[in-house]
Amino acid sequence: MASGFWQVGHRPTLFAAFLYFDLSFMAWVILGPLGVQIASDLGLTPAQKGLMVATPVLSGALLRIVMGILVDHLKPKLAGAIGQVIVIAALGLSWGLGIHTFEQVLVLGAMLGVAGASFAVALPLASRWYPPEHQGTALGIAGAGNSGTVLAALFAPLLASYYGWQNVLGMAALPLIVVFFAYLAMAKNSPECPSAKSLADYFKVLKDKDAWWFMFFYSVTFGGFVGLAASLTIYFNSQYGLSPVSAGYFTAACVFAGSLVRPIGGMVADRVGGIRTLTVMYLLAASFLAFVSVGLPQAWMALVVFIGAMLAFGMGNGAVFQLVPQRFRKEIGVMTGLVGMAGGVGGFYLASSLGYAKQLTGNYQIGFLIFAGLAILALLGLLGVKTRWRTTWGSSALTMAKV
Repeated sequence: MASGFWQVGHRPTLFAAFLYFDLSFMAWVILGPLGVQIASDLGLTPAQKGLMVATPVLSGALLRIVMGILVDHLKPKLAGAIGQVIVIAALGLSWGLGIHTFEQVLVLGAMLGVAGASFAVALPLASRWYPPEHQGTALGIAGAGNSGTVLAALFAPLLASYYGWQNVLGMAALPLIVVFFAYLAMAKNSPECPSAKSLADYFKVLKDKDAWWFMFFYSVTFGGFVGLAASLTIYFNSQYGLSPVSAGYFTAACVFAGSLVRPIGGMVADRVGGIRTLTVMYLLAASFLAFVSVGLPQAWMALVVFIGAMLAFGMGNGAVFQLVPQRFRKEIGVMTGLVGMAGGVGGFYLASSLGYAKQLTGNYQIGFLIFAGLAILALLGLLGVKTRWRTTWGSSALTMAKV
């Protein structure tokens, strides 16, 4: 399958989609790794810290709908270029003018949501170049750009310890500028770009119950991934007293695991089916979150469990997007926006709920347990739809791809 995959599609566009997604994700979650230093300077409460790191996630979720519309009307390449310019400008202005209040941090977080909306551009940009039997691999590679969260966790706290977190915002704009020009040179719209739809068409897909199932499934897998990516630096600092830099390294290890396996999840789903892959991943994710909720005595123990959870969420992300293009190939632009929005909403819920749980109860247990319960609900929902999916749009008579 791997050799066949490289014989089709457009590799420069696939690489450009990955780079754009990667650096955008770095910018999207950067307030999380900087959260300890920002909270110290601005005197934030646990709930405010949770809301600070969750705001870009929610903004990115909602803006994915907007970007999905732009993708269909302007085509993916131009939509992505516009988004990159906005994020670079937001970081540059924040560095130049300074961030002095909690409200200003929230405004920056809302602007960084444009970077999170890159999901609705990068995936259709890559997907439209590849046939159904290679969707899991193509979208897994493009989607592995969520490894940009590793860059933020690795370098942002360390640079902030030397230069201050305000200057890190300006530094973050520099690699974004480089990638912007690389993107312009390499990315190319697929000749199979569908014609633009009216706004009414975007709401028609919501009448299909499968759209809602995919949104729920991704709200758990991607929501778990990005919610933890945004929160773990603060968690390790608060729960175990790690320094911001050490907490960032722990977070980077977790995020790296989840990012690394996203394309693997897509490839596994191509081979054994997305439903089977997701079934295992939801069960594992729920188990790991329930285990870590008890408050493990050592930071390294929590690290091991969080890595397990991130591996499950990361592979689940790849598996969901092995299925979506098969069911909604003609509507992949709008579905990427809708499903991506749901994923961001899940991440916002997890990140903000952890902060509120800490403030209200003194620990994070209830936040982790509720999200583990959502993973179990997703598992039950998947078991409920799998027979219908495999005998209708996923029938072997209709597609070569495994469902």
